[in-house]
Amino acid sequence: MPWSAAIIAGGPASRLGGRNKSSLPVGGRSILDRQIAALRPLTDRIAIVANTPARFRASGLPVVRDVLPGAAALGGIYTALTRATTDYVLVIACDMPFLTARFLEHLAGCAEGADLAIPRPPDGYQPMCACYARTCREPIRKRIALGTLRIQDLVADVRTREIGPDELAAFDPDGLLFFNVNTPADYERAQQLAERYDVRPDAPDDRITQRGRPAATKPGAPR
Repeated sequence: MPWSAAIIAGGPASRLGGRNKSSLPVGGRSILDRQIAALRPLTDRIAIVANTPARFRASGLPVVRDVLPGAAALGGIYTALTRATTDYVLVIACDMPFLTARFLEHLAGCAEGADLAIPRPPDGYQPMCACYARTCREPIRKRIALGTLRIQDLVADVRTREIGPDELAAFDPDGLLFFNVNTPADYERAQQLAERYDVRPDAPDDRITQRGRPAATKPGAPR
């Protein structure tokens, strides 16, 4: 199933004083570099959705501006789907430092036969780390026109494949995958987590392990 990826980076980051969240270093490299490292083994079709292209020039990735400005993150997803050349787009927010290639590959695969594959950990849906079919464009556009911009409400409009807590546990035993950086306290916590855990977004098995302890064996792997 061909798919591409879009990193949504259009938010104002007001709680971080307007800083470019994707450029914040976590574990020795920026969040953006960590995300690119996780995506590169899976697809060479990666774009950034942002209205400030100069911020991302050094990444070497194409940057696309919002097609429908003022529609918040839902508008960013709509832009990604509109500009995509593939039937599916894996969408991630630019402030999630602990995503892994192994999980993102699984997430994209779950979208086949659905309009939306979306993780649902115990604290609720994660629409900013989800795989959307281009068939979602019209339902999203209708919601934008109505001013109903809560992304998670889209699940009522499209064929949805949920990835629930039990399925997620194999990829995220420590609950780090969907950690995002919105505030200075979040950023401090991300740095602490990076020091405590061996998070390798681009490793073949993408193990997230506590430093100094052996990695947990992948499900089904020989011991």
